[in-house]
Parts: sequence; structure tokens; C-alpha cells
Amino acid sequence: MILVTGGSGYIGAVAVRELLNHGFAVRVVDKFLFGDEGLEEVSNRIESIQGDLCQFDAAWLDDVEGVVHLAGLSNDPMAEFNPEANKKLNTEATAILGEHCKRRGIKRFIFASSCSIYDRGILAEDILQDEESPVEPRAAYAVSKYQAERELLKLSGPDFCPTLLRQGTVYGWSPRMRYDLVVNTFVKSAFDKGCLTVHCGGEMWRPLIDVTDIARAYVACLQADLKIVGNQIFNLSYKNYRILELAHWVRKVFREHGMNIEIEVEYGSTRGRSYRVSTKKTEQVLGFRPQISVEEAIQVMVGKIRNGIHADIHNPRYYNIQWVELLCMAENIIKKTGSII
Repeated sequence: MILVTGGSGYIGAVAVRELLNHGFAVRVVDKFLFGDEGLEEVSNRIESIQGDLCQFDAAWLDDVEGVVHLAGLSNDPMAEFNPEANKKLNTEATAILGEHCKRRGIKRFIFASSCSIYDRGILAEDILQDEESPVEPRAAYAVSKYQAERELLKLSGPDFCPTLLRQGTVYGWSPRMRYDLVVNTFVKSAFDKGCLTVHCGGEMWRPLIDVTDIARAYVACLQADLKIVGNQIFNLSYKNYRILELAHWVRKVFREHGMNIEIEVEYGSTRGRSYRVSTKKTEQVLGFRPQISVEEAIQVMVGKIRNGIHADIHNPRYYNIQWVELLCMAENIIKKTGSII
């Protein structure tokens, strides 16, 4: 049995399917803030539990042999919206989960960390960074992920061997879709406005990876010899892209579909994130190489949307911060008014 925290999320919904396809039994623990529609097609094949990791229930680990830990606040806007919750969910809850796993002797623990840990700003020296590079995360989200890594490594030993996956910015299609990730946002903007706006001259570097490739990496880690992946950090990225390059890939695919997309490049700002990472260790030690390019992922997204799937691109559910702000507003109103009906 594999426990997947945050299993109904953008990455989780894909990861659960990939695990099932490889014969794993799956238990999902999720707060379901965004609903459970992403798991609807596989609901009869998994065990699904609505739960908050901040109120941990040790029974969630019964019969569990491995954990894929995805739950938490997912990006900079979410972290900045509530820094206290960001620290509590991304760092403290991760440490608590790790401690419970260690007590149970659950050795395999995959943590979804982030390559944003490497960001030093657009004005910093442009270098290729690997898992041994010194890091000084700046944004609250990156700091919380890095601190969670440190907490997990403190617990590491014979009975607990975490694998820390520093994931590049994710793109691609998911049953729980998001349009607030850079490639996906460009696709949405192309449909919505016929124009892509690129800031900072599009010079920023970003490591990117398709959501299905991330799910494949989880399976690879679960199937690998624990001596190889235990207590290790791996960078996950298909390729390092400049943001302007991403815009051109989107325009290319849309032109193939008969749609002309303009690109507007803005200059002057120096606040963008920029970093490149090496995946040499991931390829040589883990033996894993992502397969899905940005162009291929864009083709899939365009086809899905043109067929009416997740085509309501302004729905706030596809934008994490918008949805959470809406839920908080509704919660405050209900506290004052009581039950709606």
C-alpha cells in the first residue's frame, strides 16, 4: 500500500493513476479543498480519506509500505497569502509525517520538494546548479520546502530513508487541471487573449517538467533499490528553458492549429526568478530521464481544451490562490450568517 498525501491535486491525480497502472495499492489522504473530481475515474480502485495533515491520524499509515508526500501549499502566491499556514503545512506537517513513518518503520518516503530552492534572482550569476550546490532560498514557499528537506534528513537512518525530489516548474495535462503554471498559463492566455505577455525580456531561466513525467519519477523511486534512492536528493527537469522560448513553443503549436498568437515582450523589471539545474545525478544514479517535451504537452492541452475538457478556463478552481481566496471569503461570510440553507 502506498499512501499519497494530496492525491487529488494537480500532480497527485496523475501520480495516483501512474501508481495504479504499475500495480500499487493506493490510499489517498487529502483535505479536498479543490474537490475530488480529479480522482472520480479511479475512485473505485483506491482508498480515499478526507483528512488534514495538521491533525494527523496514525491509522493512515496502517499497512503502508511507502509514502508519496505531495500535500501542502503549492506556490509563491499561496505561501505569501498565509505565511504561517505555509510553514505549518509545508514544513511542520512534513516533519510530523516523517516522524510517524519512522516510528512505523516505513522506509520509503518520497517528498515533493522544489527547484525554486535554487533561485537567487534574475541578477545573480547564471550557473548550472546540482544537488550539492549551496542554496539560499528567498521566497517563503522555497524556504518552507528547504526547511522540510532538512527536517526529513534529520530523521534519516536505517528505519527511514527519504528521497527528496526537487521538482522543476510543472506543466501538462491533469484531471485536476491548473492554469496558474507558466506553460499552462501561456496556453490559457493564447485561447483567452490571442496574446502572450513575457516579462523581464523573457530572459529568465526555469527548469520544467511534465506532470506525467513527475508521476513516472515517483514510480521509479518506489521501484529502485533503497540503497540507491534512500537519503538522496534528485533534481527533476526535462530541460532548462528561457521563458521567451516557452512563449514561442506555444505560438508554434497554436499556429499548427490555425491560430495566430502574438508575443509581447516587456523589459525593465528585475524581480523575476531565474535558475538552471543539472539532472546528471538523476539520470546516472536513478536512471531516470523525462520523456515529454513542452511542445508535446502543449499539443495535448490544446486538443483537450478544443474538445471542451476543462475549457472553462476562467473557473477559479484552476487557479490555486484564486480558489483559496474565494473559499476564505465564503468561510468568513458563513461565520457571520450561519448556514446558507
